[in-house]
Amino acid sequence: MKIIIVGSGKVGYSLAQSLSTEGNDVIMIDHDKESLDKAYNFLDVMCIKGNGLRSSTLIESGVKECDLLIAVTGSDEVNMVCCLTAKKLGAKHCVARIRDPEYADELLVLKEEIGVDMVINPEREAAAEIARIIKFPPAVNVEIFAKGRIEMVEIKVSKNLTICDLKLKEHKGNFYHSVLICAVQRGDEIYIPHGDFLIEGNDLLYIIGEHSKVYGYCREIGVDFYKIKSVMILGGGRLSYYLAKNLNEIGIKVKIIEISKQRGNELSELLPNVLIICGDGTEETLLHSESIQHMDAFVALAGRDEDNLITALVAKENGVRKCIAKINKIAHTNLLNKIGIDSIVSPKIVTANHIIRFARSLKNAIDNPVNTLYKLIDDKVEALEFVADSHTKFLDIPLKDINFVKNIMIAALLRKNNIIIPHGNDVIKERDSVILIAKDKTFSDLNEIFISTKSSDEKI
Repeated sequence: MKIIIVGSGKVGYSLAQSLSTEGNDVIMIDHDKESLDKAYNFLDVMCIKGNGLRSSTLIESGVKECDLLIAVTGSDEVNMVCCLTAKKLGAKHCVARIRDPEYADELLVLKEEIGVDMVINPEREAAAEIARIIKFPPAVNVEIFAKGRIEMVEIKVSKNLTICDLKLKEHKGNFYHSVLICAVQRGDEIYIPHGDFLIEGNDLLYIIGEHSKVYGYCREIGVDFYKIKSVMILGGGRLSYYLAKNLNEIGIKVKIIEISKQRGNELSELLPNVLIICGDGTEETLLHSESIQHMDAFVALAGRDEDNLITALVAKENGVRKCIAKINKIAHTNLLNKIGIDSIVSPKIVTANHIIRFARSLKNAIDNPVNTLYKLIDDKVEALEFVADSHTKFLDIPLKDINFVKNIMIAALLRKNNIIIPHGNDVIKERDSVILIAKDKTFSDLNEIFISTKSSDEKI
């Protein structure tokens, strides 16, 4: 596909990196020469210095033959106008990043009036991700599939868990066959595990299944569950607003510390049931005076990564059980998880994942488009959701008889209202939602996961 990206910031760069690697013809537009030079030197993309709002710049970039234009500049208005102009000039599909809460309730109208095919609000999506983690406190991360029916949680193995130092085939319990451990991270290595795989301490497990079954399995193996009733948030930006609103609606008490008095007053009007404290939340004395040691969770959402990481560590030192930090620099996110903070969230990664999923779906809009996509473990593993249809070539065949490509796993199936954790005799039927885990591979069509010629070295 021919893809134009307007805006070469962190999100634009990450998108260009992923989309160009997947064989797309990518053109980047930006007026900032320095950020364009970085893309030009390190990525296989074409770079055009100019204003993405100008018709002449868009025409020079080939917008008339463009399959997808993605507008991810720092301005919502620029992104919207850019998509509107691109559509008028012939772009087939457009995606706009819209961040302002004032536009949040108007997204459907904006899509219809401007002709944007997809609108992504990074802060709103990241707030939903953080809220899922807070609802499932032992998890490092929680992702959802099949419109929330299936969850994948990331759990760190401690020595006191009953599964530690056991092979998967040795696991027993009421819930073991209702969930699937679909990926394991051990240090820098990633495994798609099988029955003989030995679980060790400090492994990160990716467990997939229905929420109640995942919850039951985690309790059964000795995961320490606790309920979060109070949350302190550092910073009063857009993400904090969305998160506080989300948590407040489910009965969790929220306290926001914001350094700007003006912004604090705005938040007091927008969030009447949230306590707003005006002060510098990076000062430990203020955190103590606001009883950080009695909080169930601390979420650091300030503008600087350094402030977020340090204050989250301070909260951890003061006994807060669940500490989450937002980061803006998307490199080395996996490394940051190792420094003692429970969870790391990046709105930029959330945005990139949503847009890449949409771009892949366009490639196979007739056949099996990607419904959901998450990149895990520094992009080394992908979790994808497809819906099997009449074009799927291996319907009604037992999974044990299908010759899958290497390093993929069918993790779960949703058939009508039934969630199936598949085994060898299970089959995929038309209209099933298929959750797929893939290591070191990218897929945009469900038919790509199997090979028609039997080859022993390509079996799972």
